Amino acid sequence: MIEAVLVQWREARRGLGIRPPVHDLREIVNAILYVARTGMAWEYLPHDFPPYETVYDYCAKWEGDGTTQRVDDLLGERTRRSHGSNAEPTAAVIDAQSVKTSANVAETGQGIDAGRKIKGRKRHLITDTLGLVLAVLITAANAHDTVGGKHLLDDLAAAHPHVPKVRADGGYQSSILNHGASLGIDVEVVPRPRTKGFEPLPKRWVIERTFDWLMQHRPLARDCEALPRRSRTMIHWAMANRMRGTSPGCRVRRGS
Repeated sequence: MIEAVLVQWREARRGLGIRPPVHDLREIVNAILYVARTGMAWEYLPHDFPPYETVYDYCAKWEGDGTTQRVDDLLGERTRRSHGSNAEPTAAVIDAQSVKTSANVAETGQGIDAGRKIKGRKRHLITDTLGLVLAVLITAANAHDTVGGKHLLDDLAAAHPHVPKVRADGGYQSSILNHGASLGIDVEVVPRPRTKGFEPLPKRWVIERTFDWLMQHRPLARDCEALPRRSRTMIHWAMANRMRGTSPGCRVRRGS
């Protein structure tokens, strides 16, 4: 499915007199997924992949022109259809996750999440009811969830204008409800149960599972990317890795 998109992308960039491409697109994608899973440095890619300079160049160009986002969106549509849902999402969940950063991240790009006692970055995510990512924002960890949430709602309204409801937890302030209403989105805060101990929040637990999926990819367990946009790209490739080859009841399961 994504082959047609990537082949068209490469053909559009071939000028007169440019020699035909040498490396197979499938192998380039496999190499990017390998890095997204293992977290190894690009120059240490195994030699049975194309040269790391080529793989990195493709990854950077697909990141810059939105091709990575398009691939992720196409896989999301296919996964929703395979689970008997509409191609377009009809409800969403919003949350944020703070993670530590490596020495690659400049001090100015980090912050301290006082509540979670983590110094690093914060991932603001909106997912559908299957836990598939619809919008991503990367900020310093000291950015408030509500501030990032407003930007996510703007992105969601632009990319998926037919999503009428977004569920959030109690960490989001009332201003995000008003912002959602201005976009035609009903933001519902799901209250935490009063019982002691851990209990998954109804209809919201799917995004917690998405964070767990991301943490299974080494570059995302500790944010190693110098640039926030590359962290965002790695999230898209991690989700693509999760969605490829999915079928009903397999790997990605419907939330309740």
